[in-house]
Amino acid sequence: MMEEWLIVDGYNVLGAAETAPFSSLEEARDRLIRRLSEYQAISGRKVILVFDAHRMPGAGTKQVLEQIEVQYTRQRETADERIEKLVRQLRQPGRQIFVVTSDYLEQRLVFGQGAYRISSRELLREMEDVREELKRENQIRQMPRKSGLDGLPDEARKRLELWRRKK
Repeated sequence: MMEEWLIVDGYNVLGAAETAPFSSLEEARDRLIRRLSEYQAISGRKVILVFDAHRMPGAGTKQVLEQIEVQYTRQRETADERIEKLVRQLRQPGRQIFVVTSDYLEQRLVFGQGAYRISSRELLREMEDVREELKRENQIRQMPRKSGLDGLPDEARKRLELWRRKK
């Protein structure tokens, strides 16, 4: 069985999202992290989310939030550069790597390194489909189960119960 990894250009996906405006960039990032965590749990793909911080001072950070790895690039490093580096590091037999970006040049570069590309809109659609499927499954689980005795008259049920208990 192939192991699947999903490397996501965070700001690229946020830019493609057609959602209500957020009060802050932090709120938008947090929502994306939660949605990708749900997606990871259902899809089985290991998710690495990369945010561009190349204009911010610092050495870059890695942390696990909501069960997914979130990386902020270091100063003067773009998300594209980090993603390309991750593809090179993670590439190995038995592993498929998918990169989520709508940046055409980046798609071509990672494809040349053996990764598959998914556009940001495709991922957003797929995450919404997964969320809808989860809702349907939860509704089915919450429905009362019917037994073979449903629809039988009470007297017949009582007789069957006595017979089951050998009385």
